[in-house]
Amino acid sequence: MSTSFQCPHCPRNFSTRNAYSQHVNRCINTVYLSTEESSEDISDIVSSVNEMSLDDEDFSCINEFQIIREENSQVFYQYESDQDYAGDISFGEISHSSNIPEEYENFDEILPASLQSNEESVLHSSNIPEEYENFDEILPASLQSNEESEVENIKEFPNEAYTDLMVLVIENNLNNKAGNAIIKFFNKHSDLSQLSPFPKNIETGRKFMDKMNISQLSYSKYCVLIHNSQDYFVHYRPIKNCIKNLLSNPDILKNLMFRYENSKEKLYEEQNSGNWWKRAERSISNYANILSIILYSDATTTDTLGKSSLYSIYVSLGNIPTWRRNKEDAKQLLGYFPILSTKNEKEKKSSEFKKLACETFHNSIKFLLDPLFQGDSVDFNIDGKDIWFFPRISTIICDWPEACTFSVTYKSANSNYPCHFCLVQREDLIDIRKEVILRNHVNMKEFFDSNTSNLEGLEQVNNYFWSIPNLNIYAATVPDRMHHLDLVNERIADIPRHSQLKVFKKELQLSRLTASEYRDMMKIMVFVVDDLQIEDLSEVYVKWNEMYLLSRSEKFKESDLENFQKAINDWADLFIKLFQNISNSHLKFPKLHSWICHIVDTIREYGAINGYTTETYESLHKTYVKIPYRLSNKKEVEKQIMENVNKKQ
Repeated sequence: MSTSFQCPHCPRNFSTRNAYSQHVNRCINTVYLSTEESSEDISDIVSSVNEMSLDDEDFSCINEFQIIREENSQVFYQYESDQDYAGDISFGEISHSSNIPEEYENFDEILPASLQSNEESVLHSSNIPEEYENFDEILPASLQSNEESEVENIKEFPNEAYTDLMVLVIENNLNNKAGNAIIKFFNKHSDLSQLSPFPKNIETGRKFMDKMNISQLSYSKYCVLIHNSQDYFVHYRPIKNCIKNLLSNPDILKNLMFRYENSKEKLYEEQNSGNWWKRAERSISNYANILSIILYSDATTTDTLGKSSLYSIYVSLGNIPTWRRNKEDAKQLLGYFPILSTKNEKEKKSSEFKKLACETFHNSIKFLLDPLFQGDSVDFNIDGKDIWFFPRISTIICDWPEACTFSVTYKSANSNYPCHFCLVQREDLIDIRKEVILRNHVNMKEFFDSNTSNLEGLEQVNNYFWSIPNLNIYAATVPDRMHHLDLVNERIADIPRHSQLKVFKKELQLSRLTASEYRDMMKIMVFVVDDLQIEDLSEVYVKWNEMYLLSRSEKFKESDLENFQKAINDWADLFIKLFQNISNSHLKFPKLHSWICHIVDTIREYGAINGYTTETYESLHKTYVKIPYRLSNKKEVEKQIMENVNKKQ
């Protein structure tokens, strides 16, 4: 008997749960972004839909999850739910037959189109054409076995030659025939006194890899652009593999958070205590969980001369508590973006090249993230159980230029609307109490569709993140406490050189100073504060410390946020008064504006600042870029770095 699902937000009806769920996600996202007021109404509707019992008629088909069995050539579905589900961390477990490879977990993918009917269950023999009455003929060979496959825990290849062969096949996307030809050629022309180090054929090698318990082996490159007769590649590891690696770490596993934390007195602490998590969780089934994806991206130099650089991107999970996520093994190198080169300076400064660079970035990020969002949800095995997740991008941690790239806003601080959070005009950046209009997917898409993006500081480039559910990319690129020293850096860089003094010409990071650098800084600080009243400097220093100490709190009540905002305003008032006239830009810094106007709202959305500062990510450049670069021969650097990183992890 077919079941019909009607969307609670529009008149559309769907015959399958999967199509219904995907549509509701898009429908929710569209309506939510239109107005802040409507989001609560939608959340209530979604909540009521999600609270349906599994026994409800509208969700009767949930009880038929996929398990393929071959006894009697019959297919049936089964769903195991945790009948004692009561709160904290309990999950509905999706049961899968042990002999089904992961690539066939979605059974529709192995059925002919004629069997992928949305109207009736494939249980009914009337839906099966005569040529497939013998069901074995439509199943892959790996599924046509009555024997239980053994669960093997293989951690490495038999030898280095075997490893190099499989890497060669995967990285160059060779088919089995080409791989077998390589094996045959080697075995014929090599003079070995022992057996060949290779598998007998590539099919055997692939099966061997499937049994291995090291998903990080898979890495490759993808050509995302051909420009000026040059190929540009994304060097990457599949994002699902990166997530599996994180979820397979026993120390991370025991600290994972899955549910929104709803305390009696509202506290903003971990990410699952913020308003974003609350809204995202309301938009999915009560039997599923949010998988919070955190991205960190930054370009960094690889050599001491600064002539070579790499643009890396990392992934972590908001489900991991902040104290644990700050450790290096809680982050995974996802890959390297291509950095475009130009023929000359004229091309580099052209608007066409800037647009091309932006499009290339978003095409690259789409390629990396699409595997998570091609379907509506995904299962990940945790502690031997398949848990149902809805992947959602929560925050993107990066410096200002990268934040503008993610949000496709103008990078220049001199543009009319330089803030990627809101539509504040440049002349109002230091008006700390001015009401602002926040950017979101709805109003930015309107400017894009009407071809008037430039009027609001928006590049005329389609933003990939507009299609991601439960995400406002303009709010998700969170402010960072670490990068708000522009004025100090500017003043230090203007100090003339002297043989007795060390002048910091590059960006100064107070949180990462060595004792020697601190002594050098004290010698030149008198020039930074020259012409300023000492008593005023003392007061602004005290107010800065008060504000900074509050910013490092691990949890905030609403009253704490009010005190924090007051401390920010008190410091900003005096800081602007003292430094505005000695600043070339009169302190019209987007970073300063974002700290004053947006940091408190960001805490309400995503929890305490310690959860998304770049401080703990900066060391990744040393581990995943600089050291591996020095170990390479400077040819095909990305490939060699990926190999070194894989060995390390």
